[in-house]
Amino acid sequence: MIVVTGATGQLGRLVIQALLKTQSASDIVAAVRSPEKAADLAALGVQVRRADYNEPATLDSAFKGANKLLLISSNELGQRAVQHRAAIDAAKRNGVQLIGYTSVLRAGTSPLGLAGEHRETEEALRTSGVPFVLLRNGWYTENYTGSLASALEHGAILGSAGDGKIASAARADYAQAAALVMTRDAQAGRVYELAGDSAYTLAELAAEVTKQSGKTVEYRNLSEADYKAALVGVGLPEVVAALLSDSATGASKGALFDDGHQLSQLLGRPTTPLATVVADALAA
Repeated sequence: MIVVTGATGQLGRLVIQALLKTQSASDIVAAVRSPEKAADLAALGVQVRRADYNEPATLDSAFKGANKLLLISSNELGQRAVQHRAAIDAAKRNGVQLIGYTSVLRAGTSPLGLAGEHRETEEALRTSGVPFVLLRNGWYTENYTGSLASALEHGAILGSAGDGKIASAARADYAQAAALVMTRDAQAGRVYELAGDSAYTLAELAAEVTKQSGKTVEYRNLSEADYKAALVGVGLPEVVAALLSDSATGASKGALFDDGHQLSQLLGRPTTPLATVVADALAA
């Protein structure tokens, strides 16, 4: 039995879709805070169990009988390390034999502010005594293509990444990788540094959007402070704006670049090209 936390999130749903290609639905548990949001998964035969990081009893019931747990990192910034420790403790109490954790690319040395909670979680895994495997995910291409409507409207992509190279991959690539790792033997102790095959700058992203859309879109490089202010100005919460602007600046320092090709090696195919993800976003 494989339990997937955050199963109604964007990554979690894709992981379950990938698992269903090789695993019986009855052997997959979608651990979610709001089971009513997982009715579609239940209709497929997936077990849906309530799991709230802040209520340890729900974690025990959600993880009961599980052989493996895919701990998809929480989206509650500032609370993630505590929440993840609660999940790890519950997994240990329930005899889970392997925890897979979606961390961040090169977590140990990453300059990204968001890497701190991932490092704390990785340390909690090391001291837990539960076998684990780390899926250190790079950037999702959808982090950029999800806001193309605004870029087309204003003719610009904003950022503070300079000419930093970004080796992103499609969210579905990372999801398939997670499903593969969680269904293979001898994964305990492994650390996967996962990123896209081909890197690009945000100026090159803007050029690709221009090419496909027929409308001129340029990349405007800002200071980190100005980029954060721009994000707050369009309605993002300050904590999210701070994370995105910090990450963009981190990209200028190489934090989002990797050329190890571990993701495509794991998948047994090339990662999804930037042009494909841009095309899908424009079509939507």
